[in-house]
Amino acid sequence: MGILQELKERQMNELEKFLREKKENIKKQYLKRNLGYEFIKETADTKYTYNFSWLGRPIIQVPQDIVAIQELIWKTKPDLIIETGIAHGGSLIFSASMLTLLEACEEIQNGKVLGIDIDIRDHNKKLIQDHPMMKKITMIEGSSVSKKIFEQVKNFADESKNIMVILDSNHTHDHVLNELEMYGSLVTKDNYCIVMDTVVEEMSKGSFLDRPWDVGNNPKTAIKTYLESHSEFKIDENIQNKLLITSSPDGYLKKIK
Repeated sequence: MGILQELKERQMNELEKFLREKKENIKKQYLKRNLGYEFIKETADTKYTYNFSWLGRPIIQVPQDIVAIQELIWKTKPDLIIETGIAHGGSLIFSASMLTLLEACEEIQNGKVLGIDIDIRDHNKKLIQDHPMMKKITMIEGSSVSKKIFEQVKNFADESKNIMVILDSNHTHDHVLNELEMYGSLVTKDNYCIVMDTVVEEMSKGSFLDRPWDVGNNPKTAIKTYLESHSEFKIDENIQNKLLITSSPDGYLKKIK
């Protein structure tokens, strides 16, 4: 065996060992998931997720979830990412920047981001429109569960071959369940429907007095109901076990058929 071949095999063995150890460590972390829930609870009063931005726009997400979504976008290589809920636009900018990277690496062509929100405030709309990533972004104003709006979304998505969906608007059970029924149909096989803020179910009851969602009425309860009749999706538990700190436990849904 030549020296170069021996070196390559040694490097491969080291990589396999690293990946094997990582897999085992992630499995062990399942037992520590309550540490993540406690972190979310203890930082809720300081609005921890409001502290971060992506390319200059507030993103309002747990940083670990941003990293996880980056991994999934690179892995699945969507040419369209559909997002419900826009707020300050940081998530749209993030998705657009990831698709731009995929294009630069010649992994996809003509990637697009579509955002839907019932109320896109004028100052946020202007700042998003003025951002360099706007060239990849389309925004629709209206309820994400409106049949009229959904028809627009379907028409927009008609030519896309690989679609990821991120649900992050109204977090009540009924609204998210309606979104899942609609937008789940657009997700392509082996890609993901990511449902944000399922961690509401793990919080103390009454933690959201100024919101219509709470324990028992939130995205996680909607997912449970949805999966009872939709075997084409499964929860990718590996992601939440890896993250520990996440706003979306049980919220990373992979379309398997």
